[in-house]
Amino acid sequence: MAALFHNFTMRTSVILLLLAAFTCGAAQGEEGAAEELQVDTLVKPETCSVLSTMGDTLQIHYTGKLMDGKVIDSSLSRDPLVVELGKRTVIAGLEQSLVGVCEGQKIKATIPSHLAYGKKGYPPTIPGDAALEFEVEVISLTQQTQWQKMVNDVFPLVCLALVPTLLGLVGLYLYKKANAQKPSKKKAKDKKIKKK
Repeated sequence: MAALFHNFTMRTSVILLLLAAFTCGAAQGEEGAAEELQVDTLVKPETCSVLSTMGDTLQIHYTGKLMDGKVIDSSLSRDPLVVELGKRTVIAGLEQSLVGVCEGQKIKATIPSHLAYGKKGYPPTIPGDAALEFEVEVISLTQQTQWQKMVNDVFPLVCLALVPTLLGLVGLYLYKKANAQKPSKKKAKDKKIKKK
């Protein structure tokens, strides 16, 4: 009887372990799909010679929706939204989906919550941990000029180099000021007596 009970519990344990492993694997597969940015091209113009890169300026029309289809925002009734890539003027997932597009292209971006509004959401419109779907049409694409590229790439590095230099100069000034010889009261008195 003990052997039969042991055999039964062993089989049950194996079945439960397999069921648990399958369930966890399925759950991880679903989570993994929701964790990635997915960009689908809906319309691509026949000629697409210039692709957007970081620093470029785009004018876009968009419609943002929750995954259940509820519209959360749209620019169709307004002027196109101006987005300078790399300046974080829009949510990270939308900005990433706009890299590599061309003028006239229409895309659909499925954005996971961590690239949208995260755990907090944007109450009351967007709940926490909400994945979003954006349909975007690129109205115009303006590439950054060499001057803009220099300002965006070189200027921050120059500023980073200047900060320690300025701090060092201030420190040197304060050090010299603190260690400068102060005239003693006795010497000042002696000078006054000699002048009389």
